Amino acid sequence: MDDVALLERVRRGDTDAASTLFARHQGVIYRYAAHMCGWDAADDVVQETFLAVLLRSGQYDAARGSVANYLFGIARHFVLKRLGSRYDDMYDGNGDEQLAMIEASQPTVLDSLTRAETIGTVRAAIASLPPAYREVVALCELEEMSYEAAACVVQCPVGTIRSRLHRARALLVTKLSAVHPPAGIRK
Repeated sequence: MDDVALLERVRRGDTDAASTLFARHQGVIYRYAAHMCGWDAADDVVQETFLAVLLRSGQYDAARGSVANYLFGIARHFVLKRLGSRYDDMYDGNGDEQLAMIEASQPTVLDSLTRAETIGTVRAAIASLPPAYREVVALCELEEMSYEAAACVVQCPVGTIRSRLHRARALLVTKLSAVHPPAGIRK
């Protein structure tokens, strides 16, 4: 059953449909929330998102995008509430394996430690980005959302998504270069 049909059934009070919708989308909503406002707050954002769906599920408009985008939009609302003024100041200077380097077939203990350190460094760099940039990285890079879908979630033009993502990548390169300078360059 597709998401639109599930949402329609949720509107009619079908708890099984609500459980199925939750199971399909809670993971990506959780990861998005965790990247935006921290792992501790992510569970709360997921809970608030799906509670909002249960309480006002009649507000979905298929013409504005997919059910997934609708859920991300609700989650974004709760993330922005948690971030408060930190999001407004955006232009001041567990398991996301997409951030990892390609794993060797037989990693040594040193390889594993280096990989874990690299993952930690990349996660810290992403977490240190201003929220508007961190948001587009979480949506487009980590969740592999299209620019158009991300623009629907963030409620801005596609060009803004592209611009923010370009700037976020540049900031990440700068942050990560400071930690691990290119070969041949000494600090």
